[in-house]
Amino acid sequence: MNDLHRNRTLNWTLLIVFAAALLYVLGVRTLVPPDEGRYAEMAREMFASGDWITTRLNGIKYFEKPPLQTWMNALSFGLFGVGEWQARLWTGLCGLLGVVVTGIAGRRVFGARIGFYAALVLGSSFYWVACSQANSLDMSLASMMTLALCGLLVAQRDDATPVERRNWMLLCWAGMALAVLAKGLIGLVLPGAVLVLYTLFARDLRLWTRLHLVKGLLLFLLIAAPWFVLVALKNPEQPHFFFIHEHFDRFLKTEHHREAPWWIFFALIAAGSVPWLGVLVQSLALGVRRVSDAGSESAAGPGAPRRFRPRLMLFIWIAFITLFFTKSHSKLPGYIVPVFPALALLVAVYLDVGTRRSRMLTAGLSALLGAALLAFVPFMERLAKHPGEDVVYAACQPWVLAAGLVLLVGGLLSMLYARQMVRDLSVLVLAIAGFAATQMLLAGFEPIAAVRAGAGVLPALKAAGAMDPSTRVYSVGMYEQSLTFYMGRPVTLVAYLDEFEFGLQQQPQLAIPTVAAFHDAWRRDALAGRRSVAITKPDIAADLLAQGLAARIVAGDARRAVLVNIIPTTHASQ
Repeated sequence: MNDLHRNRTLNWTLLIVFAAALLYVLGVRTLVPPDEGRYAEMAREMFASGDWITTRLNGIKYFEKPPLQTWMNALSFGLFGVGEWQARLWTGLCGLLGVVVTGIAGRRVFGARIGFYAALVLGSSFYWVACSQANSLDMSLASMMTLALCGLLVAQRDDATPVERRNWMLLCWAGMALAVLAKGLIGLVLPGAVLVLYTLFARDLRLWTRLHLVKGLLLFLLIAAPWFVLVALKNPEQPHFFFIHEHFDRFLKTEHHREAPWWIFFALIAAGSVPWLGVLVQSLALGVRRVSDAGSESAAGPGAPRRFRPRLMLFIWIAFITLFFTKSHSKLPGYIVPVFPALALLVAVYLDVGTRRSRMLTAGLSALLGAALLAFVPFMERLAKHPGEDVVYAACQPWVLAAGLVLLVGGLLSMLYARQMVRDLSVLVLAIAGFAATQMLLAGFEPIAAVRAGAGVLPALKAAGAMDPSTRVYSVGMYEQSLTFYMGRPVTLVAYLDEFEFGLQQQPQLAIPTVAAFHDAWRRDALAGRRSVAITKPDIAADLLAQGLAARIVAGDARRAVLVNIIPTTHASQ
């Protein structure tokens, strides 16, 4: 059982089962706002309009991010129809791609067993699997940066042939270009900074002669540049907003209101690495130790050419990205996702060279975390922050219970195999347990997802005619990211700017700036005999009715209320 990494049939079976399970769960949850609803709606509007250059949200120009995610989602809608799993298909494929490429890189750079372990570790790490199931830009960026990282690692290993070095470096350049199309300049800045830091710490400036700079830059520009040129030609206001406001201002200023404690990314790395938390620190420490490896990191003697140090580059990849975003004034959980492939490779190296005791401790800690989940289940209802939502958390309890049991049993079984020195089987069992537990937690999140998305008010919206383009639908003092997608149409914003501020500066006619102006529009709709619907917060709905708005509440929950206008009898009878 210590040569499972050599069993090709097992490897292909694991990959097929992993892919099937990962992709199947894409459709079991409602799209959770804000990110999932936002990027699904942007793609739906692109697909409906046929405009693949100017990205829009709610019909308003939206230039916060490049178009790769929107393109892929719109393509998915074109091929398979508009729906939830279609909106998540691209991120699911990105998660799968990251696991495969990381495994291949581990195999090429460090050896077959470490490649096997690296794929298992990344494919079962809680945060990587969870982000693979969410329609967000973070997995798209992380996957493209994984192409860049793994391409660089394989190309620069000491035994790479000239053809391998060229091809893998071109993959690296393509990965960076796609990363730029996924989320902007960060796709070039982060890998570039890691490369600079590595050459300084490793004192290996000759590495720059092996980057195929001319071919690579041409390929990079061929992939990344066309959209930026086309969108700027159609929308001259886009470059300043995108490059200055969305990059430098976001990093240096707090105006985006996305501050978080300095330690947030360290906590996310720890939680996201489950079930491999027990070897996290040891694996990171191994990244800076200069010891011989089975791969290309053997110590060089005096006067010998400097050898490539892949573990050091992996450590720098993790450390720099973590510290970079820790310093930023804008901190969102997804920013840290690109470190996990590098972390998986270092964990895999440590699992290969570590002691039996360390493997047992890792499995034992995972079992304890499973037990902690079981102990947490009775208290889940206390997580409800809105009246009446305790029943939603109660509906999730069986799934959390099942996930805890799987992690507990898997951890104990893995610990037994580790004690018996059956390394491959111990790692495989813990990986299966971690992946299965994460999938159960994601599937069990559906009741919460449905409430956050407002799925409960969709029948009332449909009955009120909100899906009919002739009906005016207003969103007062808020914007429901997911409801817009499920209604299949934009809404008219009222007294709300937030992320639409720049777009509405270009197209102010697409929104109503004040509540007073909304009252007038609502009244005109009623006098014209036109059905109108308003979506707003419960407290705003109460204020509107108190101000004399001719409307009735037809649906609502603790987060939102749906109002329908009252049409005068003379029109209602016609």
